[in-house]
Amino acid sequence: MPHFFRPATLALALTLGAGGAWAQEPPASLAPPPDAPPTPNQGPLPLDELRTFAEVLDRVKAAYVEPVDDKTLLENAIKGMLSNLDPHSAYLEPKDFEELQESTSGEFGGLGIEVGLEDGFVKVVSPIDDTPASKAGIQPGDLIVKIDDQPTKGLSMMEAVDKMRGKAGSKIRLTLVRDGGKPFDVELARAVIKVKSVRSQLLEKGYGYLRITQFQVNTGEEVGKALAALRKENGARLSGLVLDLRNNPGGVLQSAVEVADHFLTKGLIVYTKGRIANSELRFSADPADASEGVPLVVLINGGSASAAEIVAGALQDHKRGILMGTDSFGKGSVQTVLPLNNDRALKLTTALYFTPNGRSIQAQGIVPDVPVSRAKVTREQEGEVFKEADLAGHLGNGNGGADRPSGKAAAPQKPRPQDDDFQLSQALSLLKGLNVTRGGN
Repeated sequence: MPHFFRPATLALALTLGAGGAWAQEPPASLAPPPDAPPTPNQGPLPLDELRTFAEVLDRVKAAYVEPVDDKTLLENAIKGMLSNLDPHSAYLEPKDFEELQESTSGEFGGLGIEVGLEDGFVKVVSPIDDTPASKAGIQPGDLIVKIDDQPTKGLSMMEAVDKMRGKAGSKIRLTLVRDGGKPFDVELARAVIKVKSVRSQLLEKGYGYLRITQFQVNTGEEVGKALAALRKENGARLSGLVLDLRNNPGGVLQSAVEVADHFLTKGLIVYTKGRIANSELRFSADPADASEGVPLVVLINGGSASAAEIVAGALQDHKRGILMGTDSFGKGSVQTVLPLNNDRALKLTTALYFTPNGRSIQAQGIVPDVPVSRAKVTREQEGEVFKEADLAGHLGNGNGGADRPSGKAAAPQKPRPQDDDFQLSQALSLLKGLNVTRGGN
């Protein structure tokens, strides 16, 4: 499913971010009871505008070149009403609402790509790891200008998403523009996407790597298990950890809070503010520390959105970790999913979220503490090297130590993530430097 909605397993949910970060526990209903008195923001109905709407409806039905039924006209009117509010408010028809409710399992059909709208074009927020989109080399910031040779300019988000959905195994051709260059085509086969939310491994002795691809319902629990497994594999407390949130489009709100809480022992994690009291939420850390205070570097980039920005912003504000990479996506609004009585729903922007220090990320993003751009790592081939200990008649070590000649070339190492990932290698180097300056082992 190209437009990766975050699921709502309950009837009402809050979303944050490019794809949404969803609250597992619903707030009280945002709709007032039928007999409730008008709120101060409710004025009399705009009768003149309603008359105009009814007149337009009648004129279209009577004069349009082809017959159009009332249902189609009214649904199109609702879609237009929502689409002109902001890019993230939408009217969800039954199929869209059902897919939204199912997608937190981490398994869905499509390309594995998170998209948004920019200047009328479909823009890639981030490809999801190990999916057709990521394997095809699609990158954050790419503009999708055509889908199967059909221009995307002027399409609504839902229309573009529908065109990119399809049966697993079916082919699709996307025409992309990258960094203002010439358009180029990418052919993909749709697939059933199974996303593993958390991956972890030791980069080398003492230094762990924790990658979160998206925030699913169980991500907080999985991160706790991964931290314990890294400590066990290392045989002792870690000397440093890289938390990789690059190209993470967001997910379940509570999971983002739980992940941040694994690294924080006190203080605010995130809060939201909106016009409706029920949209104002606050989440704080508890004293438990699953990370054992390990030195932390957090990687972010332009594909880090919503729930990923919540985690990064909280860790930055509390000075718990050093953020490295490039500016994040900048999606800081909250959407509430309001089911309707006909298997449809509204996804409505109702609030903004703020970091512990009161920063709004909306349309600005998070600026890393240490800017490091993406780069390709190439290693020079080492030629034949001679050392002093290789020379005939060399003097022995003054302290009686053993000679250390160049010897034979070392056996090639097993490939490591940091070998081909410049940002990750820089993060690891920073952790080692911090460990040395702090007197670590």
